[in-house]
Amino acid sequence: MNPQEQFREEVASNIEGLKHDEAVQAASLAWVCDTAKHKYTYNFSWMGRPIIQFPQDMIAMQEIIWSLQPDVIIETGIAHGGSIVYYASLLELIGKGEVIGIDVDIRQHNREAIEAHPMKRRIHMIQGSSIDEAIVDQVRARVAGKKVLVVLDSNHTHEHVLAELRLYAPLVSVGGYCVVMDTVVEDMPADSFPDRPWSKGNNPKTAVWAYLQEITISKLTKKFKASC
Repeated sequence: MNPQEQFREEVASNIEGLKHDEAVQAASLAWVCDTAKHKYTYNFSWMGRPIIQFPQDMIAMQEIIWSLQPDVIIETGIAHGGSIVYYASLLELIGKGEVIGIDVDIRQHNREAIEAHPMKRRIHMIQGSSIDEAIVDQVRARVAGKKVLVVLDSNHTHEHVLAELRLYAPLVSVGGYCVVMDTVVEDMPADSFPDRPWSKGNNPKTAVWAYLQEITISKLTKKFKASC
């Protein structure tokens, strides 16, 4: 076994251990809940743009992007633009690719800052609802025949994320990823987001569960019909 394979096996073993360490999981969730009170994820930026992400998640996304080397990264939700700038900078290092950012409201000061950014040449922004069929049609036309990675990080309600999954997950290339952000909402106390329309029972994780159930039932139905 070469050193790289050995490292990958060690990482897999480490992760397997964490999966079964309930004390570490509880401590991690407690840390997320406690730091959320101080808006911890709002404390970071990438190349000058606020990113509103956990640094650990940023590193995980870097690993995915480097491994997949996509032609296009679709992200729903732009906010200040930190994430799309981050993904664009990674694509710049790879030497190819484009980020498509979609947001129902791209505020003018954010648009101007993104359009003036050195990474703008790898960014295409679309204003409108991510679940509007006209918007999705624009995206489909732009990514046709390309290797696609999808990141869903806009409205975190169950209904909205489930609609996004139905529309964007089919655009993901074979072997690629559809990354759904903020599934941790389901594991946090019910009163964690008093000023938001999402909460326990109504969030990205519940949408992922529903979507996985839908596609499982669809596959089983097709298999049954094929065997008849």
